[in-house]
Parts: sequence; structure tokens; C-alpha cells
Amino acid sequence: MIAVTVLAIPMYFGLMALELVYEAITKKHTYRLSDAITNISTGTLQQTTGVFFSIVKIGIYAAIYDRFAFYHLPTNAWTFIALFILFDLAYYWEHRLAHTVSLFWGGHVVHHQSEDYNLSVALRQTSTGFIWGFPFFLPMALMGFDPKLLLLIGGLNLLYQFWIHTEHIDKLPIWFEALLNTPSHHRVHHGRNPKYIDKNFAGVFIFWDRLFGTFKEEEERPTYGVTVPIKSWNPVYANFSHYIDLYNTTRQSRSFRDTLKMLFNKPGWMPTYLGGYQAPQMPQANYKKYDSPVLPSIAKYVLVHFLLLLVLVPLFFYVQEKLPILPRAAYALWIVMTTLSFGFMFEKKATWIWYYETARMFSLVGIGLLIADSLALSVPLLITLFAIFGTLSLCYFHFYIKSE
Repeated sequence: MIAVTVLAIPMYFGLMALELVYEAITKKHTYRLSDAITNISTGTLQQTTGVFFSIVKIGIYAAIYDRFAFYHLPTNAWTFIALFILFDLAYYWEHRLAHTVSLFWGGHVVHHQSEDYNLSVALRQTSTGFIWGFPFFLPMALMGFDPKLLLLIGGLNLLYQFWIHTEHIDKLPIWFEALLNTPSHHRVHHGRNPKYIDKNFAGVFIFWDRLFGTFKEEEERPTYGVTVPIKSWNPVYANFSHYIDLYNTTRQSRSFRDTLKMLFNKPGWMPTYLGGYQAPQMPQANYKKYDSPVLPSIAKYVLVHFLLLLVLVPLFFYVQEKLPILPRAAYALWIVMTTLSFGFMFEKKATWIWYYETARMFSLVGIGLLIADSLALSVPLLITLFAIFGTLSLCYFHFYIKSE
């Protein structure tokens, strides 16, 4: 069963294209190439690794549903509505604790690292958040909601949240703003301004925040991002940066109790001998977003390979069930390598990336073999096309990027 979020990929990129066209007309620009590609790369990693982890999650939910559910509810309009509301309530609490427990924040922080705010930010998703978040939804298995219905509603919940990641929609009618999450409410959630932090956790229904005391109206437009900017375009590092910071700080702990507090208190909590709680500060007036100028030669190379990735990732979702585990893992590893390549390019790690790109292009020929075999296409033709593309890419890299 292909997830709703995967089926919605054409819609995601269609709406991003419309947003870019609108920005070209209005001259209000919210996209940067390096940031947008990093956002999409983290989402690509999340969906790709999710192929392997979703089996475990669905298996656990299904096992609880089959063996321990109080009653197996029928799937109809009433159970759909009930689960839609319950799912959003569970999401609210999972999301709230992901912000207020430092260890759980490590599984969510990646979504907040972008210092821009546009539709690509919606795709900036974590690959590790399921570890801490998935248990919040298991009570619905005990209640007897079918696993397939949970998957559908989980996808629809995430799908709803896509459109609220934009600067271009101002406040909507009062009744809409009172009931549902909107771009205005969610801009607050992504703000790093102290008054906006840990507010508006809802997925679909904003009345959860009003009910539980975490609602904040948008006043001035927020400054986006996290209080300590990541300063990297590496999508893998983005997923592990907070865990790395936690490891480094807990190593300085003088007691097991303090270690637990660092892990389970709010992000920024420190014992007094390490400086005490690091409260969020308002960004300085002269603060500038992290950026690294991208040479035209690098931008062209990354864009071409990014477009190829946008073709090969949906193909991965389509053929992966037909592949044995090792070829499937190899295909997924190539996707990870490619997203890393973009980050390395943007950060100008050109001293050794030539060798990295050579290995990635040779691997691409193997990916062509997997695709051809799975789709019953001409193996020699597809391998030849991939080999030509890889050769031309390496020639371009050698003469236009490596020499700069």
C-alpha cells in the first residue's frame, strides 16, 4: 500500500511551482536554492528510510489491533470522523512533547531548522521522529481502529499541513481561524521569537491549542528557524545535530540525575554548573540567515541531478516491493548519497567530492539495472543511458567545478 504522502508528490511540486510563479510576479521571494533543496532532501530521506521502518510500525500497530483491541470497529463514515479527530488530538500531544522534551526534540528539530518559510519547508521532515512519536498513536489500536484507516488518516493529516507553510496567505475568515490550523497560526509555530516558541502545536484543529493553553495569535511576522541555527546544508547531519549536541552536553554531567534532566527537561535545560537554562533569545537586529553563495556551475549541476532524483525516488517507491532486501537497501543508499552530494556541493567540499561523485555515478549504473529488471525494460538501453549521463556529469564536474 503506497502512502498518501507518496501519492501526493505531484501535488506538492505543482503547488511549489505555483508559489514560485506567484513570487516571480509579486517580487516577494521566500525561496533560496540551497535551503529548498535541503528541505526536500530531508523529506526524501524520511520517505526513503520510512520504507524500512514503516513495516515495523505497521506491524506493531496491527499486532496490538489483532490481539488486544477491545473491539474491532467497522470502517465507515462515523469511525472515519472519530479517528480523524482522535488522530489529531494524539498528534497535538505528540507534537507538544516533541517540543518540550529535549530527547524528543531531536526527532523533530529538523522540521524547524529552515530559516525560510515556504511550501518546501513542509517537506522538511525527520527520519528519527517516529521513534518517540509512534507510541502516541497505539491507543487507537486498542480502541479497535483498523490499521489501514489509521494509515489513510495519518496521510490526510500530514497532507492538510502542507498548504499552511506559506508566507503568501494572510489571515483567513474568523470562523476558519478559530477552528482550523492556518498559515498564520503555523507561522507562529515556526517562529524563533521567544513569545512564539512552543505555541500552536495543532495539526488540523487549532482548537486543541485554545483548549490546552498553547495558542498564540500572529502579531508581527516571525523570525524563522531554531534558536541555535544549524549552519549546514547536510540533510543527514540535520537529522542528528541535536542528538550530537545532547551527547556532548551529557558527557559533562556530574550525576545520572542531571543526565536524565538534560534528556527529558525542555531543550536548553542545563545544570547550574554548566550555565543553567539556556533561555531562547530574540534574534539580534543585524542577524543574517546562514547562507553560502552557490556558483552558477554548481547550481546547474545540482539542479540537473535534483531533477533526476525527483524521477528516481518515486520509481524507488514503485519498484521497492519487487526488490530483495539488499538491492532495495542499495537503491535507498544511493538516494541518501545523492542528497548528501547536494549538501557537500553547497558547502563547497570540493577537495574530495570528486571521488565521492565518481563512486555515486558508477553506482547509478547499478540503479539503472535494478529499475530495468523490475519494470521489464531494456537492460542494455537503460544502463547505456545511465552510463552516458554519469560520464557527462563527471566530465562537467571535472572541467567546470573541480577546477574552480
